[in-house]
Amino acid sequence: MIRTGLATREGTALDNADAARVYRLANGTVGAAVVDGIGHGPHTSATVPLLAEVAARISARRGPIAGLLTASELIADAGADGAEADAVAVALRAFPDDDVMVVNWTGDSRAYGWNGERLELYTDDHTVGKQLRANGVALNIARAHDNWLRTSLARASIGTVYTAGIKDPLVILTSDGVHDQIPEAELTALVREHADDPQALAAALVAAARPDDTGYRDDATAVVISR
Repeated sequence: MIRTGLATREGTALDNADAARVYRLANGTVGAAVVDGIGHGPHTSATVPLLAEVAARISARRGPIAGLLTASELIADAGADGAEADAVAVALRAFPDDDVMVVNWTGDSRAYGWNGERLELYTDDHTVGKQLRANGVALNIARAHDNWLRTSLARASIGTVYTAGIKDPLVILTSDGVHDQIPEAELTALVREHADDPQALAAALVAAARPDDTGYRDDATAVVISR
């Protein structure tokens, strides 16, 4: 039996532009997705839950690459008003009889794995800042570009949706309102404390996200999958 937990909390800017869904097939296979809408445009809060639902259901049936690319088709066109939603996302499929959970992502949503002793980040943020650091640019310069996305769900393709296989028995999917607004040591401590209860862990991660120096707190969303 695969156990799951899901939590989301609205930030300080307008409505909640995050969404997450978990879907379980008749054979016990689980698909899950976290979708983080970009900005708070006229369609974002209405469309993002649909994207998460599609991504989770298709991930369970066809795998998370198909899940994200199918969700991408819903927003690939800007629409008649030119203001259709866009987002970043991470999706997962877990088979009940397989010790590897497969994750795909685009943008800066993340997947972490917990093996009972250490928390490991298995995804790589698709941001300009991350790319600059990888190429040796000074940290103070690269940090200023961390909010510049190199790709997004609306522009996703088979070449921009990356894959990771995770053998850890616990996987955590997060929007940046969680991992950018909780210090790494605190994140690890929360996972250690609540690892036996996926729903309690998801709720604790979302509740721990704190405002920055300006008082801004992003929407925060987490899904936890435990084999």
